[in-house]
Amino acid sequence: MQEKIKNYILEVEGFIPSTEEHLEEFRLKYLSKKGILSDLFLEMKEASPDQKKDLGKVLNELKTKAEEKYSTFKTSLENNKEEVASDKDLTLPSMRYLGSRHPISIVRSEIVDIFSRIGFTVSEGPEIEDDWHNFSALNFPEEHPARDMQDTFFIQKNPDIALRTHTSSVQVRVMETTPPPIRTISPGRVFRNEAISARAHCIFHQVEGLCIDEDISFADLKQTLLYFAREMFGKDTKIRLRPSYFPFTEPSAEMDISCTLCDGKGCNICKHTGWTEIMGCGMVDPNVLTNCGIDAVKYTGFAFGMGIERITMLKYQINDLRIYFENDVRFLRQFSGIV
Repeated sequence: MQEKIKNYILEVEGFIPSTEEHLEEFRLKYLSKKGILSDLFLEMKEASPDQKKDLGKVLNELKTKAEEKYSTFKTSLENNKEEVASDKDLTLPSMRYLGSRHPISIVRSEIVDIFSRIGFTVSEGPEIEDDWHNFSALNFPEEHPARDMQDTFFIQKNPDIALRTHTSSVQVRVMETTPPPIRTISPGRVFRNEAISARAHCIFHQVEGLCIDEDISFADLKQTLLYFAREMFGKDTKIRLRPSYFPFTEPSAEMDISCTLCDGKGCNICKHTGWTEIMGCGMVDPNVLTNCGIDAVKYTGFAFGMGIERITMLKYQINDLRIYFENDVRFLRQFSGIV
């Protein structure tokens, strides 16, 4: 045992740490409660009385050298850090980078503000949804072909739990808990298993709107969306509604606006039609109202949904939505000063 202690003494004498982490490893190895010194003192108790005197002498020598080595190099490394820090010229001017809001956040806030002026409140819900709120309550029966319209990310291969494919799930939660009249919008992030390209992404943002009351008609929907389009894109903006299909609305429509880049004359962005599609909409299907516990005989309503990325592309003339997710400072600086 005495020979083993002398070997440890030689090891301690030759130890030269290069970093604070290296020095900490040394402390743990020798000086901690579970270190070598603690083990040696326990082992010494089992030695004979004749051996304890000599063992105690060399063991105390090891302890003293280990503590001195640790203390010396700890002070030395701390002094080196202070010297490195003092090499910096604190009088130099700083490099100032003023932050800016992301264009998606800017447009989302503008959409919320426009609809809030006509009485719409904001509703939010979970991004991980069950089948009922994401599909079934919205008139997507099991095995219905309409479910193929949504490329869904399921959670742990569980067909009942998924990342929401639209914020219509929030509307279901509102209808289940709020008696009419209802006037709300649901902004949020949604997920679909799609190939990423200049025009599509697996993550994007939506704002969906819902209005339910007595005697709500398609004319109310049209006037609401015309108001939004002119507030967002300018007072000369025109809209058109084309028949379409969505499981949760009947009748359903796609809404186009006159192209903001060519003023409806025709360009590459609008494919020379003069119109650009921005959202889907329609009258809430009576089955959806019934599923959510609302009297479909007494109440009617309309719903609409738009992609914030698409609105942002049109508003700021961005031709590749992948740039929204790349955090390119050169791109983001263009929005400095926009509130």
